Amino acid sequence: MHWKTQHFRNSAKAATAVVNTKPLLMSFLLFLALLLTGIAGKAEEMTIKSHGISTFGDLKYGPDFQHFDYVNPDAPKGGEFSTWAFGTFDSMSPYILKGQAAALSNMFFESLMTGSADEPDSLYGLVAESIEYPENRQWAIFNIRPEAQFADGTPITADDVVFSYEVLIAKGRPSFRVTLSDFESVKALDSHRVKFTFKPGANTRGLPMTAAGLPIFSKAYYANRDFAESTLEPPLGSGAYVLDKVVPGKTVSYKRRDDYWGKDLPVNVGRENFDRIKVEYYTDYTAAFEGFKGGAYNFREEFSSKVWGTAYDFPALKEGYVIKEQIPDGNPSGTQGFWFNLRRDKFKDLRVREAIGMAFNFEWSNQALFYGLYQRTDSFWENSTLQAEGMPDEAELALLEPLRTELPDEVFSKPAFSPAVSKPSQLDRRVISQAGKLLDAAGWKVVNGIRTNDKGEQLKVEILNDSPSFERIMNPYIENLKRLGIIASLNNVDSAQATEREKSFDFDITTRRYVMSLTPGLELRGIFSSQSADVPGSNNVAGLANPAIDALLNKVEQAKSRATLSVAVKALDRALRALHIWVPQWYNPYHNIAYLDVFGRPEHLPPFAMGEMDFWWYDEAKAARLKAAGAL
Repeated sequence: MHWKTQHFRNSAKAATAVVNTKPLLMSFLLFLALLLTGIAGKAEEMTIKSHGISTFGDLKYGPDFQHFDYVNPDAPKGGEFSTWAFGTFDSMSPYILKGQAAALSNMFFESLMTGSADEPDSLYGLVAESIEYPENRQWAIFNIRPEAQFADGTPITADDVVFSYEVLIAKGRPSFRVTLSDFESVKALDSHRVKFTFKPGANTRGLPMTAAGLPIFSKAYYANRDFAESTLEPPLGSGAYVLDKVVPGKTVSYKRRDDYWGKDLPVNVGRENFDRIKVEYYTDYTAAFEGFKGGAYNFREEFSSKVWGTAYDFPALKEGYVIKEQIPDGNPSGTQGFWFNLRRDKFKDLRVREAIGMAFNFEWSNQALFYGLYQRTDSFWENSTLQAEGMPDEAELALLEPLRTELPDEVFSKPAFSPAVSKPSQLDRRVISQAGKLLDAAGWKVVNGIRTNDKGEQLKVEILNDSPSFERIMNPYIENLKRLGIIASLNNVDSAQATEREKSFDFDITTRRYVMSLTPGLELRGIFSSQSADVPGSNNVAGLANPAIDALLNKVEQAKSRATLSVAVKALDRALRALHIWVPQWYNPYHNIAYLDVFGRPEHLPPFAMGEMDFWWYDEAKAARLKAAGAL
């Protein structure tokens, strides 16, 4: 240190003369004490206590905010919001592998903090009134509100938070063990203070937020219940809603609690406005649409381009009783596609995967099947500033070059991968010919019209499908695959079978969509990391296990600024696209919605949430108009 260097530089004269060194020693000790006191003071200053936390420290809302800017703080309470879900359910347990949980069954449970819809990554106190953490985020202490309680009136304590973490690790979905692998310990400091400590060397940037977002369960409630068992018994939570009614596999509804402890918190003002939220289940897309037309539910987001383009001409719409509109979606739209199961040997060669992808003719599908409503996806962060473009720049190359041996050459030699553009006819012979050359190069030659390798094995591909409405899209794709000499088939199963087969990775190709974050972090491990590749029920449906991808995921997690995060995500996106782990499908930068005209909503919606079940409300005056007209 500087003071020590200076002291020894001036010590020559002291060595040649006998002097009284006691004052000098006392001065030095006093200086040292002051120095250490300063260091201690600085250490104390480095511990941050706040009402909120964000990845890079920037919070829009101060400690005294009254409500989020986008809500109507005077929104009335009442009425019903109802919508639909596809398939069926047999459980109210959303955090375990067993069973199929009902839609919205996670709404019983609250977390220590909650997010806002007009910031990409901020969290504010919910069950916890504040968070404490050092600048390096090696640990986080949450101070639980004394008034926080479960629906039975029992208080939420630090022991409940500890139990929740431990039970998720021990009995929750296996993917929790991946997500929480950097957690070292969770301890109750007292009844209302809980401390999360993270492992030395872990990328701690997002770990406090991960801790803040974990669901909280009642330790006492599960004292005589097995968390791992699927059940239709309504679980005990602390949220604004409790179970209202359940008809297994058909209907589930939730009712708002009049005695909800947190209704006046700033994060909740203007939210949770409906008395009842109901979900009707359908196993057929057409029947679901007919149900909406017949008034079985009052809100529908439309995912069928055919229905959106041709079927919204029924009387209630023409009379103005039903509203049809598009709302911009500010979230990344990427990651919808046909995902390969890389655990299967036939998909090990990326040339095979690329060739299979080329057989999907988006341009024809969009014109003939989608009514021109969609755009082609090419990035895992489509519709955002995080997608890779063109050739890698110097900043990206600095991350990619050390990983060159684990990545395809095209990462470095070609612009970021985009799917082949086909002619708007079902069969584009030029593209099919190029795909055939890739299969030839990969060792799959045409023998008697069938792609066959040197072992005599035939290339067979089965696409798993649980949506009858997808058949019109997949069947032309199947035909193009057959023209390549691939024995291709479509396996139509119900949603329960599809879920179980995906959990156990029993498929060749399946369809998935992930909504990516604008501040991605730990959640990416569950989708792309080697850690999750063979974890049953994980989101790593492709089974991707690549050291370079793991290293890039680490860079994403380590990013200290939004600028460095952007570079890391772009490098990751570029590498993933070059590996051809999926056949990208399509996206729509809008929410296509239709609803009975009984709702009110804020004039200006936030960019990252439509908020239909969150901060919309039931408008009694509008409902009265429809009742008078006989439309309700």
